[in-house]
Amino acid sequence: MSATRTPAALVLEDGRIFRGSAYGAQGRTLGEVVFCTGMTGYQETLTDPSYRRQIVVQTAPQIGNTGWNDEDDESSRIWVAGYVVRDPARTPSSWRSKRGLDEELAAQDVVGISDVDTRTLTRHIREHGAMRAGVFSGDGLVADDEMVAAVAASPAMAGADLAGEVTTAQPYVVPAVGETRFRVAALDLGIKANTPRQLARRGIEVHVLPATSTVDDLLAVGADGVFLSNGPGDPETQSHAIELTKATLQREIPLFGICFGNQILGRALGLGTYKMRYGHRGINIPVIDAATGRVAITAQNHGFALEGEPGGRFDSPFGTAEVSHHCANDGTVEGLRCVDVPAFSVQYHPEAAAGPHDANPLFDDFVSLMHSRRPSTAQEARQ
Repeated sequence: MSATRTPAALVLEDGRIFRGSAYGAQGRTLGEVVFCTGMTGYQETLTDPSYRRQIVVQTAPQIGNTGWNDEDDESSRIWVAGYVVRDPARTPSSWRSKRGLDEELAAQDVVGISDVDTRTLTRHIREHGAMRAGVFSGDGLVADDEMVAAVAASPAMAGADLAGEVTTAQPYVVPAVGETRFRVAALDLGIKANTPRQLARRGIEVHVLPATSTVDDLLAVGADGVFLSNGPGDPETQSHAIELTKATLQREIPLFGICFGNQILGRALGLGTYKMRYGHRGINIPVIDAATGRVAITAQNHGFALEGEPGGRFDSPFGTAEVSHHCANDGTVEGLRCVDVPAFSVQYHPEAAAGPHDANPLFDDFVSLMHSRRPSTAQEARQ
């Protein structure tokens, strides 16, 4: 980092301003300010498409200690709208590091701010909720009232349709490792790179499809199962993905959804969704399995949640379903399981590359579900 510090400001929708120093690129960026409690894995966070149009505050006081490498990206680019840290590392220290975090932020034109009291900022967000915000530095740093006005004029996250901005433009295939046991159509609503890798390690040939794909596209793959990925924005806007999920359930093709995919499945089953006060973002969030009482520590990133009660059963257009998991901290819905059709989902990330790995066996559950439906259902659905 340069010894010369350029002034910067984080401006919140409610008029509160946090002063600091420019970090990464300089200029102006707008988005929803949210906090992430992960102490590690910042590279995976920054390249997670689910953070599209969000300004991420890292609650861990030191960020950038391990620099930036070329192996841990979860997608082809950094997706966050802006980045807020307290004490950026002066010099990265890792044998895997290729360059500093600040260098990568600048190279990808991500406007950030450092030297911010992130503890006070996080408490403010917890008290007042996630809100629109902006980071301003260099030529973008103007009078306070102008910055507040720019933030107030920016779009809100509620009602935001963002999956189409992060999905793949063309289908692609991740081959199975070893013998191909199953074929899965993965709907890319903002998929992370480690998800197809985890499926491939289990002998699954993964066909990653654009968010605009039709049920005919799914059937053309000859899929033994359908995967609904994570992604950004308001699930209420995803009418196409919801209808595609309904078509999958009607054909009784095994289905597994995570994060955004959990919300898509929930809405297909008739549940509503709502904007959370400040959401769940981090790698230390406890989730309770209603059937066993077992607690898993999970990685999460979501600002919307499904309506429902822990352990509750409900009727859907596809038979009985249940809230299979809930958050130990606040009781929010963390998973669904259908009783009469082969489908389940979780609100967290079993593929979490930065950990924890408590939920990784859910991929094995998906394999078991596909195996249990062979040969009749999957083959008949493709005919």
